[in-house]
Amino acid sequence: MSNNQSQKFTKAKGASEKVKSRLHPRNKHRTRYDFDALTTACPELKPHITVNKYGDESIDFFDPVVVKLLNTALLKSGYNITEWSIPEDYLCPPIPGRADYIHHIADAISHVNLENNTRKIPVGNTVKCLDIGVGANCIYPIIGHSEYGWSFVGTEIDPTATDAASKVVQANENLKDAVKIRLQKKSKDIFYGAIKKGERFDLTICNPPFHASLDDAKKGSIRKLSNLKGTRVKTPVLNFGGQTTELWTEGGEERFITDMIKQSKQFAENVYCFSTLVSKQSHLKSVYASLKKIRAVQVKTIPMGQGNKSSRLVTWTFLNKREQELWRTAHWKETKEVGLED
Repeated sequence: MSNNQSQKFTKAKGASEKVKSRLHPRNKHRTRYDFDALTTACPELKPHITVNKYGDESIDFFDPVVVKLLNTALLKSGYNITEWSIPEDYLCPPIPGRADYIHHIADAISHVNLENNTRKIPVGNTVKCLDIGVGANCIYPIIGHSEYGWSFVGTEIDPTATDAASKVVQANENLKDAVKIRLQKKSKDIFYGAIKKGERFDLTICNPPFHASLDDAKKGSIRKLSNLKGTRVKTPVLNFGGQTTELWTEGGEERFITDMIKQSKQFAENVYCFSTLVSKQSHLKSVYASLKKIRAVQVKTIPMGQGNKSSRLVTWTFLNKREQELWRTAHWKETKEVGLED
């Protein structure tokens, strides 16, 4: 876990930021956590709240059990989720960062009116999103449906994660008709098998496996924990969990994304906007080269940041402006108007 992630689990009274200014303006986690509301939503969290050396309410973010309870509280209090659980040792992601992806991608497909400084974001279940690697946690569909009413298809190559995500969907009435989970049977396929014949998606989103091997994942965990504790840590502790397919893939993030870009060309008419998280800036060169090679019509890079950590979203489409307008008219029945500063 990085230094900025530790800040996400602290309700500050002076030492911490009142507003996390690098998070998206519509991200409901920009301000200090309301632990009273969180413990009301999830009473099991209350015994784990302590006061740190700055006099701030906090939790032990090195404890995976406590982090899972915090996520449960956040989902119940902020996203209308009544039941949420993940198998032991599966990825329990920091929710503020996941929410940022959803809000930024909503802006990416919005229609901007400069005359009155507003943007119209497509909302409702006619907006269909494909989540590549939905994970056992099902976080992106939960946030995307709660914030914008979008419908989702989440794909996974891990049967255990697929079953867990399906249980989350079935346990929450608001998700049952809005989210479908599909097992991707071929690990090398990203869109093949995920997008059915004649099916269309307004968005695809992806948080790729970051590391190139399990050893790299362990070393990364050791570095983060050593930086946090200010002392050398010898044993990796994945306080956010994570299985092999969630943390690493052959070739790491860079190869995964370039493979995804190559495959996306075959679904140029099925998708309005493709997107992916790119954690390392050094990977952008090969990402841009791959997009140029397949002749993507429009490419955007959207900066994101939390604390001292920076990342970015890359979006691309094969539709020209006229085709984009026809798509919006045909598929987007409802919009939400917000200010450009929101």
